[in-house]
Amino acid sequence: MSELIETGVRDGVMTLRMNRPDKKNALNREMYRAMLEALQAASSDEAIRAVVFAGVPGAFSAGNDIKDFLAIAEGGSLPAETGDFLHLVAGFDKPMIAAVDGLAIGIGTTLLMHCDLVYASPRSMFKTPFLDLGVTPEAASSLIAPRMMGDQRAFALLVLGESFDAEAARQAGLVYKLVDAPEEAASSAAVQLAAKPPEALRIARGLLRGRREDVLARMDEELEIFAGRLRSDEARAAFAAFLSR
Repeated sequence: MSELIETGVRDGVMTLRMNRPDKKNALNREMYRAMLEALQAASSDEAIRAVVFAGVPGAFSAGNDIKDFLAIAEGGSLPAETGDFLHLVAGFDKPMIAAVDGLAIGIGTTLLMHCDLVYASPRSMFKTPFLDLGVTPEAASSLIAPRMMGDQRAFALLVLGESFDAEAARQAGLVYKLVDAPEEAASSAAVQLAAKPPEALRIARGLLRGRREDVLARMDEELEIFAGRLRSDEARAAFAAFLSR
């Protein structure tokens, strides 16, 4: 397990914390691999009945590490752990709750679309600058976001790249509730869920989430396009400009 990902279990709830504060929790391959392993362990452990995603003060996640993107653009391959993590999140069979404080950029926003509840602090900010980097939406966000927030809000978020403040994210349905202490609220909700009859919880959640086949199919389609875009001249130029700031 990576030191950049911290996990702990209490009252049937696993807390999975992204802990790379010096990079505002930009996700690299090591972190994706560690989160994948943590979720695999949570999925197979009957004592764990819910998962809380958390970050550090001021940063849930600043998105993917641009250096990893640049490595792919220069001839590397899309890391298997990235796709495996996204697939596991999409099909995870236990409640997932997010506690957001501060920045939620790129995957830091699209990950939330797979969570059952999202609590955020009033200072949180959500943005998916995919097109500014020469790439395209991922994590099945091109399918989920229009369903969640309507076509125009989804377009503003995923294509225009508009920033959503905490209240705008709540109104769009990306966030359930704004609270001053999001991790405390998320943990409390997770403990309540963990105490419910597990089979009834699994069935009820499955009914609400619906069929996952279309989500997984869109995710695969997006990953293929995304991998191609990473090697485009537009993306290479955007990554170089970002890293030269």
